[in-house]
Amino acid sequence: MTRVSSTASFAPVVSCDPPRAAYLHVPFCAHRCGYCNFTLVAGRDDLIEAYLSALETELSWLGEPRPVETLFLGGGTPTHLPAPALAHLLAIVARWFPLASGGEYSVEANPIDIDAARVEALAQAGVKRVSLGAQSFDAAKLALLERDHRAEHIVAAVERLRPFVSSLSLDLIFGAPGESLIAWQADLEAALALKPDHLSTYGLTFERGTTFWSRRLHGALASVDEEAERAMYCHTIERLGEAGFEHYEVSNFARPGHRCRHNETYWAAASYYAAGPGAARYVDGRREVNHRSTTTYIRRVLSGQSPVAEAEQLDDTMRAREALVLAMRRLRGVERQAFARQTGFEVDRLIGRELPDLVERGLLEDTGPGVRLTRAGLLVSDAIWSRLLRG
Repeated sequence: MTRVSSTASFAPVVSCDPPRAAYLHVPFCAHRCGYCNFTLVAGRDDLIEAYLSALETELSWLGEPRPVETLFLGGGTPTHLPAPALAHLLAIVARWFPLASGGEYSVEANPIDIDAARVEALAQAGVKRVSLGAQSFDAAKLALLERDHRAEHIVAAVERLRPFVSSLSLDLIFGAPGESLIAWQADLEAALALKPDHLSTYGLTFERGTTFWSRRLHGALASVDEEAERAMYCHTIERLGEAGFEHYEVSNFARPGHRCRHNETYWAAASYYAAGPGAARYVDGRREVNHRSTTTYIRRVLSGQSPVAEAEQLDDTMRAREALVLAMRRLRGVERQAFARQTGFEVDRLIGRELPDLVERGLLEDTGPGVRLTRAGLLVSDAIWSRLLRG
């Protein structure tokens, strides 16, 4: 474009319960889109077999299978893998992360990859939730974003997936260079016509290191006007609300019963396993991030070395601050007593200096029992997070 008494005393809570969620990163793509700064390799399908061996080795270091309630395979593009390799990947995941009854199994997918063989592999593995990277239905916008699919591929993918999945999500990007509010409205209507269960909408950002960043720096691309982008976001909130979607997180909208349970693990500051190049895990207050280079990840793991490139043990205060910011991404905000029980810290102790000003400016609402973003706060949420982190 984001009442507990002040004299009450709480002991910090450190959970030793094992994670009940797992993320697996699949770094392969046909090509890298100009706006993308995710961990991936393009045009290196020759590495798939070695990657699967390394992933299986990394997971073996868990020592024993770890039952989970949510599984999420992201990328990159998991469905870029040919059907036999995709089936192999899913078998590895099933071996080390058995999914609890009623659990959520999500896989990110590219529309052009969704053929009968891949759908069968997903269905056989018990995948019931697919997040489809549609991004847009407009041919010119898709070309600008350097996507390799068109609207007809999105429609075909939805038709193939519908008989096998119980929850279908579409990712959309708004605020592409030159995009108008009318064009964005057309994208939303095209998405709604497919009757998805969940929508994730993201304003286009120019990330350092991407070709879009370089092109903007040299004047070849221009950001959409800030007011125009805000109008697109506000229209999204209104239109999806009218269509029966619950706006439950800054960028996410779901029909009743179709929230992304895995992502809610993140927003609840709960622990989770992760494996694969660039994957970040969070266990007992320790954050670890694997090396982003796929070749380095493979080399390290297959030689018996740790793939971890960064690690940080968060102290109790930082854990609480991060939990606060993550929780504030949800539209329901933070409930004071529940937060104190979870973290051992009072909301007012953490953000007491910032809270009155943010409330006065209309960016946060203090309901008494809790604190949450206002509509105005949603429009500038990224700027609010840094203030809450420093308290």
